Amino acid sequence: MPRFAALLRGVNVGKANRLPMADFKVLLLRLGYTDVATLLNSGNAVFTGPLGSAANHANQIAAALDETLGLKVSVVVKSSGELAAAVAGNPFTVPEADHSKFLVAFANDRAALQALEGLQAVIEPPERLAVGPEAAYLYCASGLLDSKAGTALLGKVGRSVTTRNWATTLKLLALCGPQVAG
Repeated sequence: MPRFAALLRGVNVGKANRLPMADFKVLLLRLGYTDVATLLNSGNAVFTGPLGSAANHANQIAAALDETLGLKVSVVVKSSGELAAAVAGNPFTVPEADHSKFLVAFANDRAALQALEGLQAVIEPPERLAVGPEAAYLYCASGLLDSKAGTALLGKVGRSVTTRNWATTLKLLALCGPQVAG
């Protein structure tokens, strides 16, 4: 069975949308997923599930979060193959010390990613933005808080996507294991 990564948007940021990762893991197990592992405290999980579209898994998880825990959050699910393609599609070389300044945006559909092209208008070098078929990549050399593009991506412009820094993205791929399916 294929591996997937579930990425929740806006969980455990500030006081809203609190979700202990142990509860998230139990919810995924109750949905019938197996080999569930969570990462950090920000709504990341990797699981094995039946063959099916990542979007269907995202909808099922979002509905269960709402019904059982009262959390209305966006859920993006990527197969391990899609996650591997997003990592391989990274057009930038970013020093390891800057991985926290390098965001990867994930969406359930490519149209949401393509909409991020509008951020090019606020990019200030040495910042860089690229939008690919599996993810969008934003490198904020001076840090996220000093970046208009970073602020926009984490705010209204990015409502239809969820972001992870590069280090977290690599950890999620590693949790998926050697199997790259889907």
